[in-house]
Amino acid sequence: MSDTGGRTDEGPLARRARTAAAVACWLVVWQVAALALGQPILLVGPWDVVVRLVELVPTGELWATVGRTLTNVALGFTLALVAAVALAAAAAAWRWADALLAPLVSTIRATPVVAFIILVLLWTDSARLALVVAFLMALPVLYVNVLEGVRQRDERLLEMTRVFAVPWPRRLAAVDAPGVLPYLVAGCRTGIGLAWKSGIAAEVIGLPAGSIGEQMYQAKLFLATADLLAWTVVVVVLAALTERVVLALLERARRALAAGDRVVAGGSGR
Repeated sequence: MSDTGGRTDEGPLARRARTAAAVACWLVVWQVAALALGQPILLVGPWDVVVRLVELVPTGELWATVGRTLTNVALGFTLALVAAVALAAAAAAWRWADALLAPLVSTIRATPVVAFIILVLLWTDSARLALVVAFLMALPVLYVNVLEGVRQRDERLLEMTRVFAVPWPRRLAAVDAPGVLPYLVAGCRTGIGLAWKSGIAAEVIGLPAGSIGEQMYQAKLFLATADLLAWTVVVVVLAALTERVVLALLERARRALAAGDRVVAGGSGR
């Protein structure tokens, strides 16, 4: 261990132990609150939720439901990511594109998610509602972050690539991607959370058959608080796993670009 700036650096094991202790602390608070309230309809303890999850996990219904919602939210976020990168690149390259996109993105960011949900329900059925809403909620966040990353690229390196007429694939790997990736990672962290929150909200309102939102609505109708919290835990776990997968893929892309750049640089130096 070392001490820097009044804080002691900890290893991964110590950080995990501290996180586990914090989670255990809040679970105890939750259980005590449930016992003190004494109204299972209003609040059940974490043990009741775990028991309900153990009952749900072996059933095919849970996995089919998770599959439908995960497909829609993941596809909506992926489309938003692709569109955000393409639109940000266009806005950075052409001022007219930037001027056209700025009010549109600001409007989408300011519009309440429920307005989009109702509008999409008027246009189409509820089967793809979560996909469309997740796309609309994630797009502005990703677009703004990617565009900021493009604008914050190292101007000296860009000038150097122009002076030496560096081919665009090499510039993309050596200058553009390293400059934009940190902003893209930050956008993905926020965008994934928004995609899941808005996607589930859309399902609760639109009630597409066999979705997590429908299950949560049914739990509310029958006052099944354990079911409601169990499905909430499922959503939290799915959102965390989605974020880990996306960040891992971006990290792999960063390493691949860095390795490719070293290979090209080595070949050029021979």
